[in-house]
Amino acid sequence: MLTIEFVPYSEIENLNSVGRIGKLLDIVKQNKIILMQGRLQPEEETLLISETMSQIKKDFRGVEICTIYPEEKNLQFFNKFKKEMVKALIGHRDGVTIIGPSSVVKEIRRNPNKVELFTLPGASSFTSRGSRKTSRKKSRSRNGKVKVTKRRR
Repeated sequence: MLTIEFVPYSEIENLNSVGRIGKLLDIVKQNKIILMQGRLQPEEETLLISETMSQIKKDFRGVEICTIYPEEKNLQFFNKFKKEMVKALIGHRDGVTIIGPSSVVKEIRRNPNKVELFTLPGASSFTSRGSRKTSRKKSRSRNGKVKVTKRRR
């Protein structure tokens, strides 16, 4: 089963950078994909990557991350000023950040109108421990019908 966990910005707003990264990595290590409101600061993204690199083991292969936030161009002066004032008041709540474990997420592509999240084959069959997989085997019977069997490894 593939699990996506929504993390509202209010859950990480009052945490320091180390606390934010720790909370996010704890979720990702459970083989869950995070859909987070807002975005991390560039320093926090760097910290996330370096902390991930230090924790790589056989059962944790790293993370894939993608941040999407609206960038409006050609705004009039007043609208641009208003947008900057709102950003100063509420922080980095605009946009969406997707973080997933490399054992589940193969690639995240960002296009102007969509996000494509590619998972690894069989990634949704991880159990909560991540150690057992379920695979399906297709075979044809004598009469030509396709038979699908489920097996545990």
